[in-house]
Order: sequence, then structure tokens, then C-alpha cells
Amino acid sequence: MTNTTAPLDLSGASEAFLKHLKSLYPCAGDNGTSTESPSVITNPWYIIAIVAFASCNRPEAVPVIFVHTLQELEAAQRKFGTDEETSYNERLRLARRIRESLLKASLLCGAPRTINGMIALHEAMPEDLREKSVLRNTSLTTEQCFLAGERVFRSMYGNTADGVQNVLNEIYPDFGWLTKLVGYGMVYGQTDILTQVETSYILVAGVIGMETPRQFGWHLANTRHGGASLQEAKAVRQICIEVAEHAGVQWKEPIPDVE
Repeated sequence: MTNTTAPLDLSGASEAFLKHLKSLYPCAGDNGTSTESPSVITNPWYIIAIVAFASCNRPEAVPVIFVHTLQELEAAQRKFGTDEETSYNERLRLARRIRESLLKASLLCGAPRTINGMIALHEAMPEDLREKSVLRNTSLTTEQCFLAGERVFRSMYGNTADGVQNVLNEIYPDFGWLTKLVGYGMVYGQTDILTQVETSYILVAGVIGMETPRQFGWHLANTRHGGASLQEAKAVRQICIEVAEHAGVQWKEPIPDVE
């Protein structure tokens, strides 16, 4: 996949485009009773789109999507008459989900693109929604993280886990070890903010700008292992494709489909 110099115009058609992206994911609409978790938060379209844009090296899209989604959340809160404390907790949850999605994608699309996306997000982030301390458990030992990584890796990859791990170990044992320890034990395995299947969504989006069909196929399959329906997995793929096209990126090879 190669980046072009085509400008990313999210100022004029952004509203329609973002609403279109949201409509691609088959998420149940509000039933008029939700106050703690409006569907604006639980529909994962925005974290997929944000990571896909960051992966395509278009960090300027990140704050646009954040502001758009935050405004939708605040509108939902007014609709439901949500109390002040709950409203704040929901806004903070939204902000944390976006930050976490960028963090989890960093191991695939690279730290520089993640940093640029996070800086753009931070500049648009209200002060009261900015993170002040580390959320992860920093007291875990290396052994605990490795064992946790083993569990998460097998849960994500299912019956393909051994085959993938063998590839990583064969090309460089240190890489296989580090992937399980850091990637799956310290980063992907933290599911307090994003679920396992949402993490797989993020990993799919994280490779859309990298032209790596093998990894795109792996993580797309892992969405199914994590419980995504075929329709949901196809929606994630479609969102990533349309973001890449909007960002001026083209794949040199066919993009893997859900099997």
C-alpha cells in the first residue's frame, strides 16, 4: 500500500462520511432506556475509523472523529436526561476507549503514527478528560505478563494459535517471546477498556495502512474467534477499506475477506 499526497478533506463532507461509516456497523440502536452506556459508545465504528486513519498516516482525522462522537454522546445524554456524574463517566469512557485503541494499534502501525494521532487527539481533548496516571497494573511480574499473554494469544487465534506462534518463533525466537510478553501480555490483554473482540477490530484497522495482507487476514479471522458475527467482521473490513480510500491510500494486492 502506498500513500498519496491527496489532501484529506474532512471539513465539508465529513458529517455525511462519518455517519456513513457508523451505519456500516450493525449495532442495535438506542431503545430509549439506556443511560449508562448509550449506543454511541458501544458501537465501535469510531475506534475502528480513528485507528484506520492513524494507520494511513492521517492523524488530522483523529480529533475530527473524536469531536463528532463526543457531540453525539452529549446529545444522547441530553435525550436520556443523564445525571451529571454519569454523563462525565460516559465521556471519560469514550475518551479512554479512543486512547486505548491508538495505544493497542501502535505495535502494528508504528509508534510514530500513533504518537501523531495521540498528539492530535490530545490537543482536542477537554482538560477534564485527559489521563493523569497509568491505568495498567504496573506491579505484574514478567512471568505473570507472559502467562497472561499466552492465554490471550490462544483465545484470539483459536486453533491457528500454534501455527502463528511457530512462525514467529522460527523467524526469530526472541521476537516470538517478545510478541507474547509485550504484545499480548502487556498491551492487547488489557480488556477493562476494550474487549477482546474490539481489540481484534483495532488490530485489523492498525494494518490497513501497512499493506500487510497476511496480518490483516490473521486479525480479521480473530474477530470471529472473539465472538464477532460474520456481518460485524465484514463491517469492520469495509470501514477500514473506505477509510483507506478516503485517505488516498491504495492496496497493491487484494484485501483479504472474512472466511
